[in-house]
Amino acid sequence: MKIVIASANQGKIKEFKKLLPNDEVVAFSEILGKLEIEEDKDSFKGNAIKKAQTIFDELEKKGIKDCVVISDDSGISVPVLNNEPGVYSARYAGINATDKDNNQKLIQELNRLNLEITPAFYTACIAIVYKNEVYSVHGFMYGDVINKELGTNGFGYDPMFIPKGFSKTLGELDFEVKQEFSHRNRALKLAKKVLDVIL
Repeated sequence: MKIVIASANQGKIKEFKKLLPNDEVVAFSEILGKLEIEEDKDSFKGNAIKKAQTIFDELEKKGIKDCVVISDDSGISVPVLNNEPGVYSARYAGINATDKDNNQKLIQELNRLNLEITPAFYTACIAIVYKNEVYSVHGFMYGDVINKELGTNGFGYDPMFIPKGFSKTLGELDFEVKQEFSHRNRALKLAKKVLDVIL
């Protein structure tokens, strides 16, 4: 089955390919070229569904029918910061912010409150669109966020996040370790159950 990932984020695409080794996983841009989808919903679920549905509709316009479109919207929430950055995780420091920019903004916010470490959690919502039906699942990962970057693995806020039960950041942990309990992997396991039923 061809699975089209409705994301331009190379880090996410790489993770999906590793997590779905038995399927043909392609980024939507390989078929449709560059396409901007505004993430203007107020929830991870809303953004994930909008992305998947938009790509599904564009593929249909091109006559591409028999494929599954999967998208995810994910981010980190820090309760002490009113759950920021939340759905704005990818653009916390501005529209075209890099991971480094976003991390620095979060570090500034933690330093403003004199916090070296505080509870945080990741959320991943995966949306699946297949034959005009829409499904969604959520995965979570809890731990702490720190006011510095440690490690170079992963992407996004990974160098700042220490998962519960660990003493190292996701940036310091190997992918194989992280994938066992990551928010995206937990959501993907649920998504696989959906795929097993609908395919």
